[in-house]
Amino acid sequence: MNQKQISQAQKKLVPVSRQAAAEGIVLLKNEDAVLPLKTHDIVSLFGRCQIDTYRSGTGSGGAVNVPYAVNALEGLRANSNIRLNEDLAAIYQDWIAQHPFDDGGGGWAAEPWFQQEMPLTDELVAKAAAQSSKAMVFIGRTAGEDQDNADEPGSYRLTEQELDMIAKVNRHFTDVIVVMNVTNIMDMAWLNTVEHHQSIKGVLYSWAAGMEGGHGLADVVSGKQSPSGRLTDSIAYHLADYPSSAHFGRKDRNLYVEDIYVGYRYFETFNPEAVQFEFGAGLSYTQFERQLVDFSTQGNGPDAVLHFDIRVTNVGNHFASKEVAQLYVEAPQGELGKPARVLAGFTKTPTIQPGASELVRISVPVASLASYDDSGATDHRNCYVLEPGTYQFYLGASVRQAESIAATLQLDALLVVETLTEACAPTHTFERIKPAQKNDRGIYQVCHEVVPLRTACLAERIQANMPPSFEVTGNQDISLLDVKQGRASLEAFVAQMTPEQLATIVRGEGMCSPKVTPGTAAAFGGVSDSLFELGIPVAAAADGPSGIRMDSGHKATQVPIGTLLGCTWNAALNEELFYLIGQELRANHIDTLLGPGINIHRHPLNGRNFEYFSEDPFMTGVMAAAQTRGLSNAGVSGTIKHFAANDQETARVDVDSIMSERAMREVHIKPFEMAVKQGNASTIMTSYNPVNGHWAASNYDLNTTILRGEWGFQGIVMTDWWAKMNDPIAAGEESKTFTSFMLRAQNDLYMVVDNDGAESNAMGDDTLETLEKGTLTLGELQRSAMNICRFIMAAPVMERPLTAYEPIKAFAALPQAPGGETHPIEESIKLGTKLNTSVVIEVSEAGIYQFNGVMNYERDALAQSSCSLLLNDEFSMTLPLHGTDGESVTVEGLKVKLQPGFYYLDINFVKPGLELEEIVILRN
Repeated sequence: MNQKQISQAQKKLVPVSRQAAAEGIVLLKNEDAVLPLKTHDIVSLFGRCQIDTYRSGTGSGGAVNVPYAVNALEGLRANSNIRLNEDLAAIYQDWIAQHPFDDGGGGWAAEPWFQQEMPLTDELVAKAAAQSSKAMVFIGRTAGEDQDNADEPGSYRLTEQELDMIAKVNRHFTDVIVVMNVTNIMDMAWLNTVEHHQSIKGVLYSWAAGMEGGHGLADVVSGKQSPSGRLTDSIAYHLADYPSSAHFGRKDRNLYVEDIYVGYRYFETFNPEAVQFEFGAGLSYTQFERQLVDFSTQGNGPDAVLHFDIRVTNVGNHFASKEVAQLYVEAPQGELGKPARVLAGFTKTPTIQPGASELVRISVPVASLASYDDSGATDHRNCYVLEPGTYQFYLGASVRQAESIAATLQLDALLVVETLTEACAPTHTFERIKPAQKNDRGIYQVCHEVVPLRTACLAERIQANMPPSFEVTGNQDISLLDVKQGRASLEAFVAQMTPEQLATIVRGEGMCSPKVTPGTAAAFGGVSDSLFELGIPVAAAADGPSGIRMDSGHKATQVPIGTLLGCTWNAALNEELFYLIGQELRANHIDTLLGPGINIHRHPLNGRNFEYFSEDPFMTGVMAAAQTRGLSNAGVSGTIKHFAANDQETARVDVDSIMSERAMREVHIKPFEMAVKQGNASTIMTSYNPVNGHWAASNYDLNTTILRGEWGFQGIVMTDWWAKMNDPIAAGEESKTFTSFMLRAQNDLYMVVDNDGAESNAMGDDTLETLEKGTLTLGELQRSAMNICRFIMAAPVMERPLTAYEPIKAFAALPQAPGGETHPIEESIKLGTKLNTSVVIEVSEAGIYQFNGVMNYERDALAQSSCSLLLNDEFSMTLPLHGTDGESVTVEGLKVKLQPGFYYLDINFVKPGLELEEIVILRN
């Protein structure tokens, strides 16, 4: 790792991350112009999240070790235009010191979704009101992997303590601003029912905004920047009104009865009155007018592109601001049925001064307006079609406020845009919703139709597309560099590999592999000596997407969560941000970031929604393409995930996502398609769950028929960590060891086996066994090896010196004993601790020593925790641990070369949770 380059990359990231934090804030209410704060305002801050400000969610998408983090109080204090009630702030600081943040004991997904608030008295609030003119109340929530939100207080709903806090503040203040420091949208119906709710003049979602969140919030509430964020989700009054609620959270099968009618597509079509804050909503400190000045068509037929030239004018008098121009389409209902509104395009303007205008263009490919016919209702089954009729466009500030414009696409006959094949269709019978007739208020009634079932023969499809097998030639002195430089073919290179080598290269190792950047998620490629001798380097993958997770304790920049980045509606800003993250990845010798996450916000309770962008597939696809393009331009890759339909955390490794082919194509995999075709995506991670009966990691239609066949994807596909697979043809039983099914589906890389476990087949997978039986062909194995090698040739690791992994690192001793107790290295070190600690070791004889940890962790096997060991302030190793249900296990550490003398051994619990019982040091 290059520390200078790391520091430079992090320095460049700071202002862009701060700008993103500000642009993603969504102002939903601003009565009496309560915001921005005036120079004469003194503001009282209520709620502990002014100090314990959430900067991300939990789990792999949020666990970044940051060099610093600016909380809301610090950010507001640092802004010279904001005056705070410091007496109240001091009371909160003292109380929090006595009631520290509850991390649930540390570890994986252990943190509760909310924190207890400081109880308020009327006397305290009245005193604050006498000292200040406005109140700002912080509501905080986190969420994350392995656990969904719940429709209960402390999760989706406010607690009684929070409601009491708001009520008391409302009672004594007439100007109250509520700041939602949250990872997911929450119930907001209380805005109309809480005591003295008329006092709440301002409401904004500041989300979880990474390291610079406090500064971003201050930039907006001070008026330094006008808010320009817009919702990427619909906030309904009642959770039950979301059409996916009836099936969300089931542990066996999740029926996608809402079909393509997710979020606003459902509400605007069937139930607009259920919505409290609509998709695209958000306020500015100024006002804008939008005018269509020109509408033109370029090209013909399905290749045509519609161009909308729009003049956006700042008609306010005081504030400059950016604005989002949102374009929606209403397609003819035809035979298939369509949502009443669909986002067709959008753009964000530069900052526009009062009285000034900006001319922007939104371009809409006609093909993007097509619908997929999975039933043959249009006589064009398995095709994307544009049904005849009028396609009316709407322009405005949100889906609800958009008004019709003088721009239509008129089709006199059906237009076939793309002819495909049936893929990944369901085998389970169910009904989906569809619009029927309109009522007298122009709202469609709901009807249902039976979803078309699978008719394709997967066995025939797979057999017809079987790859050729190359005769194993043995080592021909062809290196991977020879292939990269055009001196040999990739086929000839891979033909050198024995079946054992091929079986090794399709296994990744981790987590915290010592062969790559410390603390990262996986090592893959040349993970064995024999593969390395062929010139295959070891590539590194690190968790994301809101920053680089390194469980070694190394620091990285944490940027805002995916939902906030979506709410910027600014693709260029997202691309710039992830270009800079790409530079930080390169400086850390990391080749791919495991992100962005691009699943759909199908339901508000999904615990992992914060990693994703939106309920809308087009919005999600635009942001996904922007971020992967930014990473690609920096020379690294973004591993888009989770392919596909990983839309809940409850039973996420088992629940079958059962959906129509139309819903899958138009909604749930559309963002992946856009990232592949428009964002240079070269790595994809499959999801844990089955999709229509076939686990995603071994789903042939997802990974081969659609991804590679239809979209032309040339990169690698990897599993999620410790995923399961089942038969691509017969479905049935699933297992982590069924890697032959993974390879048949052309999911190339199993993530992960234990460190140094790829060559020895530590997990006991069936790759070589099925190869010998003939149920897996050599060609299928070689195909995945070529995909992996093709990726590595384009990755930064190929540009770095090809350096062999040195398993034994030497450390220098201290020349004399420091004060305090010392431990002879021959004796095990009894610890029994979950807290950082230091001991001094005395080495009497030079030699090679192995540090093993005896550990336990009171969580299940998917949970992760880790501690790092430093010798004389120099990083030596990480001891990672999965949940052991409290059972003691021995984790083998690395071997180190030590000279006689003394060593400080610092033990840092980077990811708390595990208990380190003792360290046993063995001499080799």
